[in-house]
Amino acid sequence: MKILLVEDNFEHLRLTKYVLRHNNVRGDVYVVRDGQEALDYLYNRNQFSDSTANPRPNLVLLDLNTPRINGREVLRMIKADDSLSKISVVVLSSSDREDDISYAYEHGAAAYISKSAGFERLNEALASIHEFAASPRQHA
Repeated sequence: MKILLVEDNFEHLRLTKYVLRHNNVRGDVYVVRDGQEALDYLYNRNQFSDSTANPRPNLVLLDLNTPRINGREVLRMIKADDSLSKISVVVLSSSDREDDISYAYEHGAAAYISKSAGFERLNEALASIHEFAASPRQHA
């Protein structure tokens, strides 16, 4: 499995990578720090132009509150593009706002995981990360 992790907060990045390792998620995790880098990675533009070094992910773990281009727009663009729309997107956000959750699902997110639910809940949700790529939408 190839995972693109879009996260600008170092502590959240570190925690997410730890939880993935803790749950023996097999595969490669590629990290970008904002929405613009996420789109550049997905379209193999700029510093991500080498598609061998920067392969298309099976799964995007997307923070909604990213600099430059926010996660809402990144999600919308992924799902609107036929060449990207089959990639599963799991939103990882500190927001518990209903409008953020609704937006994510309305725009094709496979799941919405609240970072504010704490370590144990994040751990439980990411333990089944392989299922997110193939399953209907979930809220954790």
